[in-house]
Amino acid sequence: MIEKLLQENIREFITEHAHADEQALLLKHKTIFDVPASLVAWQISGRRKAQIKIPLYYNTQDILYPAGLSLEQSSSEETAIFKTGVLEANLKSRTTLVDLTGGLGVDSFFLSKSFEHVTCVEPNAELIEYTQHNHRLLGAENIGHVNTSAEDFLTSLSQKVDCFFIDPARRTASDKKVFRFADCQPNVIGLLPKIFSHSDYVMIKAAPLLDLMEGIRELKHVKHVWVVAVKNEVKELLFLCEKNLSTEPTISAVNLESNHEPFELKSSDEKQTQSHFSDPLQYLYEPNASILKAGAFKLVGKHFGLAKLSANTHLYTSDALIDHFPGRIFKVESLIKSNPKEVSAKFPDQKANVVTRNYPLTPVELKKKLNLQDGGDKYLIGCSGEKQKFLIAAERIK
Repeated sequence: MIEKLLQENIREFITEHAHADEQALLLKHKTIFDVPASLVAWQISGRRKAQIKIPLYYNTQDILYPAGLSLEQSSSEETAIFKTGVLEANLKSRTTLVDLTGGLGVDSFFLSKSFEHVTCVEPNAELIEYTQHNHRLLGAENIGHVNTSAEDFLTSLSQKVDCFFIDPARRTASDKKVFRFADCQPNVIGLLPKIFSHSDYVMIKAAPLLDLMEGIRELKHVKHVWVVAVKNEVKELLFLCEKNLSTEPTISAVNLESNHEPFELKSSDEKQTQSHFSDPLQYLYEPNASILKAGAFKLVGKHFGLAKLSANTHLYTSDALIDHFPGRIFKVESLIKSNPKEVSAKFPDQKANVVTRNYPLTPVELKKKLNLQDGGDKYLIGCSGEKQKFLIAAERIK
């Protein structure tokens, strides 16, 4: 089927219909130049997604996208490049790496830039055919492809490797979403003894919804965890595990596409830190999503010399502007009461960007109560302090 998808007439059709509705195409065509319309529609959909997620793939002629969830579940180009840098910084030897869950092969490809040889393992025969085709187009001659399961590959493996990489599927056979490592496929926890019999290192990718501390407890040999966000949205968690390691891991909160340095912590330091509390002062600060996911609720305030509004409100405040703070910064204009007249005085056009943090009402409910519409330059922030609740008229300055 790959050969048919590479026909000139199919390639031209995909390019000409780049912005077409795939469902409309399926209703109109059963086949397109003797190729099932569903496969052609999938190429159109895949290219559209890759344009944002994996620009290198999108800009490489004849890259193909298999049907299924492989593109949705693959790493983005940015996060794959980040993994490469992490392993370059943490491994002394980078001769061999085995990707036990090859999938679309995005991680395998970018990791091959830092290792002399990468083995891409994938149990789905059709998927690995597409992956091998794409790697060949991208000139990755140092990637080998093995069509088998992670379990069978490890059983048959005889030599040592420098590092394993694994990104387990987070869906069961009945398509139910799961997050704990022991529930994923393959079962990472069950594979660890075999992995460590062949290598001292394994990097494991997990979904953002995984509880960070639970993941560390499950894996037991975690050296470092990276909470990776792109444009302030957490995309993945990376656990670097080292054989027989028993020390407390470092956690790094990373926000790609920003100029902020990673915020590093240990969970024991967070537990021992005490917050200083205050009502809203001249400036409000909201940490980026990776810092909050990393659990640095008290350390971030201490590090930047900020007071916290309350123990459960992850907003911080100061009278001095800390312009290098890693997150959003608001200048407080006034504290207002929640009656429509006062709100109208502060927002005369009845427009505001409404945000609530540890507040009884959602943004939608608060807008409805105060008769506000989305828009404008000003923010209305509903939040709780240690002793009372606040409505804050503010201007975002970063």
